[in-house]
Amino acid sequence: MSESPMKTRPLKAARLCASVLAAALAACGRAPAPTADADIVFEGGPIYTAADSSPKVEAVAVKGDRILAAGAKAAIDRLVGPHTEVIDLKGAALFPGFTDAHAHLFGVGMRELTLNLEGVGSVDELVDVIAANVHESKPGELIYGRGWIETGWPEGRFPSRDDLDPVSPDNPVVLVRADGHALVANSAAMKAAGVDEETPDPDGGRIEKDARGRPTGMFVDNAMSLLASLQATPSEKQKEEAYRTGAGVYAAHGWTGLHNMSVDPADVSIIDRLAASGDVPIRVYNALDKEGLDWLIENAPHTDSTGRVVTRAMKLYADGALGSRGAALTAPYSDMPDSSGLLLMHHDEAEQMLQRALRAGVQVATHAIGDRANHQMLDWYQEAFKAVPASQRKVAEPRWRIEHAQILLLGDIPRFAELGVIPSMQPSHAISDFFFAPARLGPDRLFGAYAWRSLIDAGSVIPGGSDAPVERGDPRIEFYAAVARKSLDGYSDALWHPEQKVTREEALKMFTLWPAYASFQEKDLGTIEPGKFADFTVFSKDIMTIPEADILKAAPVMTVVGGKIVYRGE
Repeated sequence: MSESPMKTRPLKAARLCASVLAAALAACGRAPAPTADADIVFEGGPIYTAADSSPKVEAVAVKGDRILAAGAKAAIDRLVGPHTEVIDLKGAALFPGFTDAHAHLFGVGMRELTLNLEGVGSVDELVDVIAANVHESKPGELIYGRGWIETGWPEGRFPSRDDLDPVSPDNPVVLVRADGHALVANSAAMKAAGVDEETPDPDGGRIEKDARGRPTGMFVDNAMSLLASLQATPSEKQKEEAYRTGAGVYAAHGWTGLHNMSVDPADVSIIDRLAASGDVPIRVYNALDKEGLDWLIENAPHTDSTGRVVTRAMKLYADGALGSRGAALTAPYSDMPDSSGLLLMHHDEAEQMLQRALRAGVQVATHAIGDRANHQMLDWYQEAFKAVPASQRKVAEPRWRIEHAQILLLGDIPRFAELGVIPSMQPSHAISDFFFAPARLGPDRLFGAYAWRSLIDAGSVIPGGSDAPVERGDPRIEFYAAVARKSLDGYSDALWHPEQKVTREEALKMFTLWPAYASFQEKDLGTIEPGKFADFTVFSKDIMTIPEADILKAAPVMTVVGGKIVYRGE
């Protein structure tokens, strides 16, 4: 094993007067530590705080699970006692803990544990992967995978049953697209699920058909449920393994936490238990599926025994995804004029849930990608706010969110800040979607697409996420996408609207302070300031100053959560 880029050395120094320390901490609204000695001190590299008052410091001292002090090295040296661990960053850059404001922890784990189709480069390659899996599977056994995306494939189309049937005539095959809003199935799977030419499209879903009216094998949004009976419900043990695996992957990427979307209410106790045992060492902010509204009204905000797992939000779905043409648009798709996408909620059902949530203090986070879906949700949120005034709410400032907010009518951009609605966005979606977004939308609608700059200028804060496993879930990719707005190999053009990129200071807040605000945790997380939790992300390079392309090469070398090192790179 190579030597770590961080070197630990013991130091001794005079102690800071306890009365001075107590006064300093009291000014921050925190009780003083029982002793002035720090447990850990970080120094020897650039340290960015994400705090406007002091954006950069020389050293940080940690006591227990919180930040004791941050400032000049000479001042921090006074907090070093005989048992203080001093970590020399050796030039690596330390930041407030990076938080993925939109991900699916269970899906991240399952991506590692099942057939992972990320990186498959063509229909032919997909078929070869399935053929190899059929060879290793029992007769009739389901072959399930996720992660394919046809963007950039030479065939320029979705896969179909006709591609899969020759290599898997008897084994059912179900392969979910990377966005989780479409899947392709072979004939054996459709037969086993009882789907044929006569099967109608379900509400909020579409069965793709060819010119003869024959299902192609592509199922979009709610139509995916027609194949659900083929997939066994994961056992509790399998869920534990997925959450444990996903948390390990995230810590190794440099994330100190994530906002965990679309959580099965039954999984809250599993995540709490894994956090208590240390198997989920990062912070988790849960948004339950709509079936969890009653649980949330009864229990939220719920915090586990470690204080790292908080459950207080509900996740809804307004539409589908742009890539599978399920995003609800105000005008038809440019490359499919007979479709404007799919709406997945009805007004009366949604409004009843929204008003119940508002009265009970439950945060609402709604998936909305198309301009029609975003406009609708802003209207419905506004209707709920009027129906339930602040005096009737458990939480006066609800901080409701729209997840993705990818395609917006220009007139809707200022409405987010005006209504106090948070646009929770994932920068990597822009740099992957722009390979097909112009074809889906045409040039005019791109002015309101992935409009980070316009939203910030209109007064919004944007908690940044990845939507993993839809995307890789790598903070370096997300940071790069936000500040460069280019493909991973550096490509961009006028249709990508480079004027919508953000500054590096804003990007840092997108993954630190703004996710903290979007989860009601800005008093404890998001910046490096005394009294806040000691959550840090350390990269081998200073992503605030290096050339854009080098951001992708900045290795995560340390992840610290509550003063504990939960990942250390080589």
